[in-house]
Parts: sequence; C-alpha cells; structure tokens
Amino acid sequence: MSEREALGDPVALVRGEVAPLLRLLDDNGEQARIVGGAVRNALLRLPVHEIDIATTALPDEVVRRVESAGWKTVPTGIEHGTVTVLLAGKTFEVTTLRRDVETYGRKAKVVFGRDWVADATRRDFTINALSLSADGELHDYVDGRSDLVARRVRFIGDPAQRIAEDYLRILRFFRFHAWYGEGAPDPDGLRAAIRGRAGVDSLSRERVRAELLKLLTAPRAAPTLALMAEIGLLGNILGGVALLASFENITKIEAALGVESDAVRRLGALGVRVAEDGERLAQRLRLSNADAERLTALEAWRQVSPELGGMSARALLYRLGPGQFADRVLVAWSRSAAGAADSAWRALAELPRTWSVPEFPLKAADFMARGFAAGPGMGAVMRAAEQAWIAADFPADPAVIQAIADRAAQERSKTG
Repeated sequence: MSEREALGDPVALVRGEVAPLLRLLDDNGEQARIVGGAVRNALLRLPVHEIDIATTALPDEVVRRVESAGWKTVPTGIEHGTVTVLLAGKTFEVTTLRRDVETYGRKAKVVFGRDWVADATRRDFTINALSLSADGELHDYVDGRSDLVARRVRFIGDPAQRIAEDYLRILRFFRFHAWYGEGAPDPDGLRAAIRGRAGVDSLSRERVRAELLKLLTAPRAAPTLALMAEIGLLGNILGGVALLASFENITKIEAALGVESDAVRRLGALGVRVAEDGERLAQRLRLSNADAERLTALEAWRQVSPELGGMSARALLYRLGPGQFADRVLVAWSRSAAGAADSAWRALAELPRTWSVPEFPLKAADFMARGFAAGPGMGAVMRAAEQAWIAADFPADPAVIQAIADRAAQERSKTG
C-alpha cells in the first residue's frame, strides 16, 4: 500500500466551517494554517473534534480582523499568542507562530515569529507537527507523515531533551502511542521515558490525571498500561497495584456490549479492589467529588453477579441508577471467570436497557390522607412503604400500591 493510499485526504478541513476564518487570516501579507491534531486525525481518517489554527498575524491583528468581520473573540491565552474565535456556533483557537526561548515545565518563555519550521519543531511529536494551508497543501517539516503511515509516535529532536523540558511528555508519549501507535513504541522515546520517569513525580496531580484519563479510553490502552507497569511507571502513578487483567477484560466487555468506554469506570477496573483504593486514587489524581464517589462505590463489586436473580438485580438498579449499576456490573464481570461472551452476565449488564426503572408511585399526599403530617414521621412512613414496594418487585397495580401504603401507615402508627 502506498503512502497516499495509507492516509486520508485532509483537504476537506479547509473547506468546512473554518474556511471563512482561514481566508480572513491568510490575507494581506499574513498566513494561516490548520495545525496539530485536526490534521493528524484527518490523515488517519479519525473524527476531528476541534480545529486549531496557527498564523503569522500577531494576536492584536487577529482580534482586529475577526471582530471587524463581526465575529467574537476571547483572549484565552493571549500572553502566549492564543485567541479563541467564536464562529458559526463553534470555537477555534488561533495562535500566533512562536518559538521557545526558555522552557521549564508547563511554562515557557516564547517570542512570536513568522517561521513555520521553528513553530513545527517546538512541538512534541512528529505526528502533531503537520500543518495544512488554506489552499489544501500539507506541510511536513519533521517527517510526521511517514510516522503516521508507520503508526509510530516519535519525539521531535532528542527525546531526552524534550522530556526534560516538560516531564508530562512521558505520559503524552504513552497516551499518543495508545491512541495512534501500533506494535512496540519508538525505542529512542521509550529509553528516554524510562530514564526520565522519576520526573513525573514533579508534575501536578491535575496534569497527571488529565493524561491518564485520556489514555485509559484509547484503543490500545491495555498493552500500553502493561508496558508502563513493566517499567515501573504505572504503579507509581496509581500508588498501588495495577489490576491489568481486570482492565483488559473490561475493554473486551465494553466492546462486546457495544457501550462507549468510560475513563472513570476503567480506572476503577484498573485500580479499585477495596474502598481505600478509590479514596487513594481520588487524592492522588485530584478527582472531582462525583468521580471519587464512583470509585469508592466500586468496592461493592463483589456483591454483584448474575446469581442475584431478577428481583434483586432490579432492586439494585433502582437503588443505584443506571450509571452506578453499570459501573459495578462491568467491573464485577471483568473480575469473574466468565468471558466477554457470557450470556448471564450480558443479561445483567443490559438490564438498564431491557427494564425501565419505575418511579415510586406514592406521594406525601397519600400519607397525609392517612393522617400523617409533614415531618420525620412522614419521611419514615414513606421510606417504609418504598421498601415494601421494592420487596414486592415494583408492582404497578393501584390496589396493590394502596395496600402497601395502608400497611406502612398502620405499622408506623403502632410504633409511634
């Protein structure tokens, strides 16, 4: 297969919604191109979620041109040359060409310029340094196109030096390999990542979290994580043992079910056996409260199996809701002896699709009619009635529901 056949044609990018913005910036002595991930993904025939533009125009000139055309700008990173443009209901980041004068971690001292080669070579990987001009011409100064054909993630320049500039590039190296690479990682990049892996400890937890969660949903996440564990990187990030078999199993289960991969659920499969694991990961990765609760709740995975039976499974789904139910079932399945084709586990996992969770049919008014006033007593009798309704397997018959309300009211009246 020739290189032309192996890669897609990215020219459609410059003919889409971004076209008027490109024409505006690629005029009157200035140049503008689509850069980075959009070009890479178009060549790989993958979805393009956002389009970034690089330009020779200085930020003030970008703002002047855009606002003169009647579009809105937001100075999201104007000190580094980035202006966000709102056009046709979408956002486009426009960044002035630049080169690093000093690089130190996340921050870099930059100067603006007009040199497309210098702008390309300051990027991390060759596959991220491609650019597409307004006329559809592809520009490649670091042989990124060949690396895309080979499905190889390769640092621009000396890998050790690029990693020393920002140790996050170690995680990005593995993340991009998991998404776009095939076979073994680039050996020079891997050696540099191994030598520099201690530098990951200096990174903020938020930056580590962002890279890890993106990696977890990649097509080749499982073998990439196995390699990271082998070189001593993954255990240090997680602060515990990586459950690689469980992670690989859950990727197969998601594929068999046709469900979208979920980074937090996959993190649970990878790192949570008991509640303390979820609490540790939440702290180490600075997870949101909602994500932390999802992880710690996974410690109950042992209580889930197809042996629950229909009534118990429906009760669990009612109590947890579809999201947490799916989390527990898929993680428990990934740690069982059953494979991804197991019919009993599949039926349990598909319960949210095959059974609609009903709403508790009794309201406060039903118990006010039975002599209960608002307050703790009302809450107690409603909880008792709801438990009885769940135990009866969610009956819908009005007479049965009223009988449940009568019994709950009578029992509550006896206990005071």
